[in-house]
Amino acid sequence: MSAKSIKRNYIYSTAYSILTVITPLITAPYLSRVLEADGVGLFSFAASVASYFIVFSDMGTGLYAKREVSYFQDDIEKRSIVFWETIILRSINSLIALAVYLAGVYFYDGANKIIFFIYSLQIITTVCDVSWLLAGLEEFGKLVFRNLIVRVLDIAFIFTFIKTKSDLTLHIFGFLFFNFMGVLAIWKYVPYYVKKPDFKSLRPFRNIRTILSLFLPGIAVQIYMALDKTMLGFLTGGTFENGYYEQALKISRTILPVVVSAAGVISPRIGYLFGRNDREMINYYMYKSYQFVFFVAVPLCMGLVSISDNFIPWFLGPGYEKVSGLLKISSFLLVIVGLSNVTGLQYLVTTKRQKFLTYSLTAGAAVNFLLNIILIRMYQSYGAITASVMAETAIAFVQFWVIRRELSIKRIMMSGMNYYIAGGIMLALLLFMSSRLTPSAVHTLVMILTGAAIYSSLLFILRDKLLLEYSARSLEFIKRKIFQHKEKN
Repeated sequence: MSAKSIKRNYIYSTAYSILTVITPLITAPYLSRVLEADGVGLFSFAASVASYFIVFSDMGTGLYAKREVSYFQDDIEKRSIVFWETIILRSINSLIALAVYLAGVYFYDGANKIIFFIYSLQIITTVCDVSWLLAGLEEFGKLVFRNLIVRVLDIAFIFTFIKTKSDLTLHIFGFLFFNFMGVLAIWKYVPYYVKKPDFKSLRPFRNIRTILSLFLPGIAVQIYMALDKTMLGFLTGGTFENGYYEQALKISRTILPVVVSAAGVISPRIGYLFGRNDREMINYYMYKSYQFVFFVAVPLCMGLVSISDNFIPWFLGPGYEKVSGLLKISSFLLVIVGLSNVTGLQYLVTTKRQKFLTYSLTAGAAVNFLLNIILIRMYQSYGAITASVMAETAIAFVQFWVIRRELSIKRIMMSGMNYYIAGGIMLALLLFMSSRLTPSAVHTLVMILTGAAIYSSLLFILRDKLLLEYSARSLEFIKRKIFQHKEKN
């Protein structure tokens, strides 16, 4: 395997994570006012319906192919076979999913039929998406560049063409179209990493059992991620509650990539080490990943809880007051999903034990469904957001139970001790500030900067090894750059 820098890939991944955070911060205030809560809710509801067909279109091939490519980073022949077999199988799945979806849309006689029709483009996009190839090869820089272009074009499109609530359909089309074009752009890299197909050697159904075992987690994920929105739409009989729920979940899940970025970068490395049976290094990366989740997720979680009352009124505008309370609950997803992402996708899938991921996700889906039935009728969007948090907690608990004899759960949880302490003190001080500040962009920024200063200062006082390590590396990098600059001059 050519030497790939985890540090560089993490920088690429983090850069994209920051980009995903900045994009909604730019567009959400504008769209929330233009589309209003029911427009945002309709977008969310339509996406949740289409997502069931999209997950069938993928059928676990993305996870499978990324894992297999990571095993064959040194073997272009085997990698090429994995690539073309995945493309063929995904094409077959997508044609079936697209036909069923379009038939359903054709017979649907409700309002906004055109929106559901436009979402068929997302199924086509699934066929063409080969980002798993670059991810498996640890070529994250190319993915970040593509996503950057897509995000910029989408932002420009929104501010140029989305002017009124009636432009919702145009907004959805633009969002899906730019995503589709971004997926097509990745294909220019394919000839560098994959040979032309030898159709005689291709057997796309040879690993169908393994792929189906990865498909089951995908179904479970889709159920508990989309079921809330679908059930909110049906049980409340409108789109307003979906709009509130969508905004709260969007903010917390927008920040989530910052937490899980390390797992996405390290999972191909885990796959490479697993292929060489290097247990010691696998454990090293796993414990580091858990510690990183606590390091990043705890302050983000506590920060969202503390600033929500000051942030939401000016950010989303009038009519979204309910989102503040929902955001306080959904912020805990940052920690919980961060942990389950490391255990499930980075560890269980990469080490070919995806059946345990399926068990955990099935448990989460069951918890989510049962709680939705009870809580949505009683508390509407508050019930849905609570069900989501409890479902993710169930998933993380089951996964920890599975790995308890391989990795020390006590060591994992204790690795976050410094962050619990620093995050708790930061939360108390920021809540005190929030009670005395009026909602405004300036005051929210002051709270964010104050929270960051408090958190980092407390970690320095606690002599946190992770922070000191990152600080030392950053200083060394800066010194090296300054020295190189002086030499050139």
